[in-house]
Amino acid sequence: MKLNDVNRGIEKNKNRRRVGRGVGSGHGKTSSRGHKGQKSRAGWSSPPVFQGGAMPLVRRVPKRGFNNKFALQVAIINTGDLDQVFSDGDEVTPELLREKSLVKHRYDLLKVLGNGSLSKKLKISAHRFSKSAVARIEKAGGETVVLPGRIPVEEKKRQSKAAAKA
Repeated sequence: MKLNDVNRGIEKNKNRRRVGRGVGSGHGKTSSRGHKGQKSRAGWSSPPVFQGGAMPLVRRVPKRGFNNKFALQVAIINTGDLDQVFSDGDEVTPELLREKSLVKHRYDLLKVLGNGSLSKKLKISAHRFSKSAVARIEKAGGETVVLPGRIPVEEKKRQSKAAAKA
């Protein structure tokens, strides 16, 4: 016998509470709503942000700017940081960067920027590279590998329109 077998097949024989059906029911007259007031009236319901008539927190907190929920999270890493951590001839991948704690948070795309000097020959794999980063990597004798990444919503729309025209 298992613990989940204990209540198997047992159905409760309990009738639902029928309110407003006279004094003898125990739930007559005010039907468990109490006397008077807003909550005792028919059709009353409160909005989710209701705080007893006070100005809700959601309306008190100032809102500024615009937050694009479709924007991709882009993690950045500089060539100077790569020069400090990796040795000559290493292959740099997003997984290796996470292991070495250079990129800690969640991201959709990894972009390499050209800030700082690069003196080592590295094979760097990322989703995006700045022009200055590509120049520094190639000057040091390294190689860039562009990884396929998530496509922004706007780009998907553009691609679908182009496919429809063709």
